[in-house]
Amino acid sequence: MKATLLILSSAAVALAVAGCEKPKPRPGQPGQATPAATAPAGPASERPGPARWNAQTGAFELNGKPVKTIKQWTFDNATDGFTMGGGVLGLEPGGGLHVTDQRFDPMVLSPKGLQVNGARNPIVLVRLTRRKAGGLWSGVLYYATTQHGTAEQFIGLPLDRKDPAVNETVTLVYNMAKPAAGGDDWTNSTIDQLRFDPDDQLGGEFVIHQVAIGENPDPAAPLGPPAPAPAPTPAH
Repeated sequence: MKATLLILSSAAVALAVAGCEKPKPRPGQPGQATPAATAPAGPASERPGPARWNAQTGAFELNGKPVKTIKQWTFDNATDGFTMGGGVLGLEPGGGLHVTDQRFDPMVLSPKGLQVNGARNPIVLVRLTRRKAGGLWSGVLYYATTQHGTAEQFIGLPLDRKDPAVNETVTLVYNMAKPAAGGDDWTNSTIDQLRFDPDDQLGGEFVIHQVAIGENPDPAAPLGPPAPAPAPTPAH
């Protein structure tokens, strides 16, 4: 009788231990929590800066004053002639360009033939929201004129060089009267096309809400020093 009780007790202990050692479900299996790395981003936020989009007037403001634009794109149910190299360009529900970077050095291109007087319109504004982190933030603005195409010798960098966080909206301000490279080329030229590089590597996703080219409403007000030119990108 004692032997029988001992055997039953041993069996109960073995079952209890086996229950404690049940394998944990792998990621993706029922009952497994979503890893923190893939958790949804927090609530959307907009970074304060010298420029802002006024939704009531449908226009940009710079240092609190309306910007008189020669070109403005709001992408309301249309790409407005913008195209993309190195990625996929689509429409965001509710308005905006949805940009997905798919290879090294993706670029977003405006229509050609802008015929913008660079001397009168030195300000370029790009308002965007990052949806997914990529490999390396760029934010470089290239431009083509009636005399030359896009090149490293003619670029602008935003006054704020900090890369946008996931789900953060920023308005990038480019003062092309004081570009990162090119001297007075912009102000002595007729601008034919813009090229905006969101990232230097694949993987990122953005929504571009508005793009504009216009006058500086207050040339005497400081916009901040021009950002330094980036180091040359190694050949691949």
